[in-house]
Amino acid sequence: PVYPEAELVVLTALMLKFMRKGAALLYPQSSFSFAAMARLRTNCIERPLRMCYEMLGHFIGSHPWWFLIAPLVLSAGLGSGFYLLEDRMSNDIEEQFTPLDGQAKLERKYIQETFPRNDSMFSRLRLSTDGNYATLIATSDRNILTAESLQHIVDLDFEVRSMIVYFDNRSFEYADVCAEVMGSCTSNDILDIIEYSANNIDTVNLTYPWYYSDFRNIPLYLSLGSVKVYEESSVVESSKALQVHYYLREDNKTKTDLWLESFINLVSNKSSTSIQVSYSTSMSMQWEFRKSPASVIYLFSITYATAITFSIISCWRLDNVRTKVWVASCGVLATGLAVLSGFGALLLLDQTFVMTVASCPFMILGIGLDDMFIMISCWQRTRVLDSVPDRLADTYKDAAVSISITTVTDALALFLGYSSPFGSVRSFCLYSGVSICFCYLYSITFLGACMALNGKREAENQHWFTCGKIPEDLPSRSSKAFSMCCVGGSYDRVTEKEETEPLSFMFERFYGPFLTHKWIKVCVFVFYAGYLAVSVYGCFILKEGLDIKNLALNDSYIVEYYNNQRQHFSEYSYNVMLAVKHPLRYWDEDEQKHLRSCISSFESLNFVNGTFAWFLSFLQHANATNLNIGSQEAFQTHLLHFLDFNSMFKQDINFTADYKIQASRFFVQTLSNTTTKDLMIGLRKAAEESPLELLVYHPAFIYFDQYTVIMDNTVQTILVAVIVMLVVSLLLIPNPLCSLWVAFAICSVLVGVTGFMALWGVNLDSIAMINLVMCIGFSVDFSAHISYSFVSSSKSDANEKVIDALAQLGYPILQGALSTILGVVVLSMSGSYIFRTFFKIVFLVITFGLLHGLVFIPVFLTLVGAYGA
Repeated sequence: PVYPEAELVVLTALMLKFMRKGAALLYPQSSFSFAAMARLRTNCIERPLRMCYEMLGHFIGSHPWWFLIAPLVLSAGLGSGFYLLEDRMSNDIEEQFTPLDGQAKLERKYIQETFPRNDSMFSRLRLSTDGNYATLIATSDRNILTAESLQHIVDLDFEVRSMIVYFDNRSFEYADVCAEVMGSCTSNDILDIIEYSANNIDTVNLTYPWYYSDFRNIPLYLSLGSVKVYEESSVVESSKALQVHYYLREDNKTKTDLWLESFINLVSNKSSTSIQVSYSTSMSMQWEFRKSPASVIYLFSITYATAITFSIISCWRLDNVRTKVWVASCGVLATGLAVLSGFGALLLLDQTFVMTVASCPFMILGIGLDDMFIMISCWQRTRVLDSVPDRLADTYKDAAVSISITTVTDALALFLGYSSPFGSVRSFCLYSGVSICFCYLYSITFLGACMALNGKREAENQHWFTCGKIPEDLPSRSSKAFSMCCVGGSYDRVTEKEETEPLSFMFERFYGPFLTHKWIKVCVFVFYAGYLAVSVYGCFILKEGLDIKNLALNDSYIVEYYNNQRQHFSEYSYNVMLAVKHPLRYWDEDEQKHLRSCISSFESLNFVNGTFAWFLSFLQHANATNLNIGSQEAFQTHLLHFLDFNSMFKQDINFTADYKIQASRFFVQTLSNTTTKDLMIGLRKAAEESPLELLVYHPAFIYFDQYTVIMDNTVQTILVAVIVMLVVSLLLIPNPLCSLWVAFAICSVLVGVTGFMALWGVNLDSIAMINLVMCIGFSVDFSAHISYSFVSSSKSDANEKVIDALAQLGYPILQGALSTILGVVVLSMSGSYIFRTFFKIVFLVITFGLLHGLVFIPVFLTLVGAYGA
């Protein structure tokens, strides 16, 4: 069998194969060699782009105030869109976290149109949605079926039913909003059995999973959990959990929502020494999900404070003139303006804002600071004695193409992710992609203007804080403290450039030569093989699907409810609808055999426990009363009479005007001995293989549809994005083989992130898909910077080119990686699964991206030989 997880694993192998095929396309000669490809330079786009950026840098350096003020005015105008934020919020779980065109949504539409609800005959079994309800689970460490424990539950039930709620200055209670069956509120089976008297439990012999009374068969497995029965008997000995439901009408949502809120307030402190109460409502997940953005608001201030502090520290110089404190601060400000502009513009354009978008600013901060560190590094390699416009022109010539590559790849990866069938993914990708574009725009304009103004201060040898002119050398008779705070402006008199930072010096003199040593290269290959092996293993154990409880905060009351639901009520799964979509001759014996055979085929599935069907009940009734139903007329006459006494079955049959059966439905009870994905797919497959035209449906299938699309859609998006990234690299990096190495790095990082996120307990769901799409862009950044610098180096030897590239960009890349990790590390403290998942995957992406950019790719590049200057 072919496992879908393997699709991610083979990306690396496909990329290696693609490198060889791509090379063959570029060099169709039979004697192709990588050395020939290594000498090819494809700078027809890169060279004119460098020239354009050089002219732009000169213009910005000559008119910095224009490019400082214009972004501020633009972001202030677009930021007005935040006034519309509340109106644009759309955190509907079904809308955002299920496939937009999922099969179950079409099945639900058919069920609702063919078998409309009867509000006077409420049936939980026949709901086409989750319904409108409140529920509680009472648990006990011992046996909950004791008079003491049941008395607490009966008293609590009475409080719930008599609870007074106010709406429009009028009071109402449960009886005024409850779902009804023949004029009475729906009741709870177990409480009906004991007749709402706890002492009656000693006189009742409960049987499990079905309790047979004089009037009906009661599915006790819906009410009792963790049941123990007497040996060789179905009589209940003990139970540790009891669940009760309160179903409401759906005609007045505002009114019922008030009742649900009052229910939560009432039962929130009803646990006692004998029972523990967990609770939930049909709206609880939605309400708890909406709390997630507020839970990370305080983290934004921590993140930006940390980012500013790190940027200032990493850009601080002991030289009071050459220090880049103000540039670092403006770099952080530029990312804030980008988020303000990107979000504001889309809000003004009436784009939906989903809660997952709240993690976007953390990502933009890391990207913006990465660009800033690259630009500062390039500025420091310009000649100090040149004019500010010339220095900025040289900076743009070296840096702009490099940050353009990363911006284009980041933005394209996200815009490609907009094709996802999940609304949450689409919203995140759109907001992130537009914000990245603004981040790039402000890095080129606003940050460039700040660098020009800071350069003018440096040219006049002014102090970074006081802006007063200070001496370059320590005056005679001055203290050492005076030199630390009042002296600056020195530079290398030989190269006429700023002094090299200690870490850049270490990359050039120590790390570069160390990495290019032949035995170290062997160790790197061994290490890479180990990394790849662990990653592949992780891909094979990757799980799919979003656990719905993960959308709530860790401390939410519904987490305990879901845990109890899973612990005590996990033996039996869903009661799935089975609809026959076309007319049948139900009175014909041959048709009856086909129908019985169809039902038997479903009952033969190892995860199906039994069938509940109007047809079987009617046949049983006809046999018991010796009815002749062998003709159409007799069948219809007796069936209508049967339905008068079993009116609930009327909801399972779609009659035409002349009482012919157009469609009907049955129900199959499933077990929890298989995964929800296999359960749904198995039932659908059985329906497809049936000779009858069947449809299977359950409201939970709306959420389970993610299993059918998440893997294929993720792999498809990744493959398309990798190809696009390769094209961009080929266009902007002036060497095709180097571009192929960048594409290889993308695949390698993706496999690593996918494998290690599985080992870290992260499933492949719509939230992880967001981060994997983002990973495509992020994984390019570091490898692209190093590869571009490698190709641009004037050195002749491959090892020397790697050392030169590491000396120029090793420290900025390290700064960018650390700033991104610092930008998201606070999310690890979040109580939201969404933001913790974002942190985990970004951490893996940055870690593995840095590992490829500073270890693997430099070593791999030394294998391709020297490039021409």
